[in-house]
Amino acid sequence: MKKKLVAVLLAATMSIGLLAGCGGSGGASSSGDAASSGDAAGAAAGEVDTSKEVELVMYVISDRPAGQDIVDENLNTLLKEKLNCTLKINWIGWAEYAQKYPLLFSSGEEFDMAYCAGWLGFTNLAQRGAFMALDEMLPKYAPDNYAMHSESALQQATVNGKLYAVPTLLPTYTAYGSIYRGDIAAEAGITDTIDTFEEVEQYADYILANHPEMEALDQYSAGPELSLVWTRMNGLMDVDSNLRYLFYDPSEEHPIVKALYDLDGATEFYQMCKEWCDKGYWSKSALADTDSQKTQNGKAGIKFHNIDSWSGLTVLHPEWDFQFGTMTKDVAHLPFTQDCMVISNTAKNPERALAFWNLLTTDQEVYDALYYGVLGTSYELNDEGQFTILDTDLYSTNAMWAARTMDLNRNQAGVPESYDTIREEWEGNIKEGVGAEKFTGFVMDTSSITTEVAACTNARQQYGWPLELGYTDNVEASIEEYRAAMQAAGIDKVIAECQKQLDAYLESLN
Repeated sequence: MKKKLVAVLLAATMSIGLLAGCGGSGGASSSGDAASSGDAAGAAAGEVDTSKEVELVMYVISDRPAGQDIVDENLNTLLKEKLNCTLKINWIGWAEYAQKYPLLFSSGEEFDMAYCAGWLGFTNLAQRGAFMALDEMLPKYAPDNYAMHSESALQQATVNGKLYAVPTLLPTYTAYGSIYRGDIAAEAGITDTIDTFEEVEQYADYILANHPEMEALDQYSAGPELSLVWTRMNGLMDVDSNLRYLFYDPSEEHPIVKALYDLDGATEFYQMCKEWCDKGYWSKSALADTDSQKTQNGKAGIKFHNIDSWSGLTVLHPEWDFQFGTMTKDVAHLPFTQDCMVISNTAKNPERALAFWNLLTTDQEVYDALYYGVLGTSYELNDEGQFTILDTDLYSTNAMWAARTMDLNRNQAGVPESYDTIREEWEGNIKEGVGAEKFTGFVMDTSSITTEVAACTNARQQYGWPLELGYTDNVEASIEEYRAAMQAAGIDKVIAECQKQLDAYLESLN
């Protein structure tokens, strides 16, 4: 059963807000009074010797903000007082993380902790011995943090029987939906939430007829997400975020992995995509369009993404009254290792690092100092405890997204009130071990099929993306061409390995 985290969610005494990181969607509670720093530090310090001042070293993935020195100085003043340590944050920029991050754990460099996630290869790195096992250390040196984790979250952070990460305490969700201009919907006389393809079509038709300055549906070179929305509308789950051409039905007793084009209704879905393309909902050259900000800049009327993308757009353009329509039948949690913290196998001070983590995730003052910086310099708070970054050229929220907790995270000023309501509704409907939630802990290991996965990814982009954007004169012929390309790329081997691991996961639950 979920422990303190769900109790906090259901009580709904804290508001949930936007802090979206690359690990996925984020939420934030309103501020309230700071937790007792003495109690938090004491719980950890009671088990660790703090008589010697140490410098902890932490790696995060992001570009270092220009004004970070002031933030670090303020944080370290607090840490010296509360835990007799300082923190050095090393930043790996977005342009270099794919090459540099894996090398951290093979170079022999001594550092204490790092941000990690599924998209950074958490499972593979754990299997290679990159991290210290935390089964004994986490409850001993970070007891308050440990007590807040659900059994499911801890299971997800366990690889080959050992706990290798501290999961996030902020739930994120599988829900995708429509993000659309509320002002234009009102103009069109649309009063219902747009959460079906029929309603999307009604809205898009109005855009075409009355707003020639914008595309109806936001599409660009990163590839379409229509199939992801369609499958989630039908209660299906993708095997992995990097394998979004393979799906299964989590409601079945023994789910069968299938390629997108072999799903029931796939031909009709692709036919709809062609009809939308022929109507002109998006450009005929969308796959060459690098503009990812069309909805944000008023050049597109609707897009598909998650609730935090919606929240961010609302903060940027409150005058456009952005709305969100949930288009996922069975909303579940994303893995709690989507954002996580790991202790390096080369750590010199693992005990103090975990004591720091205990303090960080229970003490509002320390959390604010790390995540937002210096009050009045890097950020300000409104009367509701919501934050605003004062100069985004100098400051940003911290990239250690794994530190986010329901208790301490703050709403960004301008987040719509319904953001909280929607998330609370999802949380109230989720039942642990049922439907899609049953598979939250399933993490696909593709290390044995890397060649085939790469080839299938290329085939999907070459044949699947154009088909999904309706760039075809014959839908059925294009499906067959796509199928042939995927089979040549090794899709049968990929499906067999995915099915094997999915079956093993289910067996482990019994």
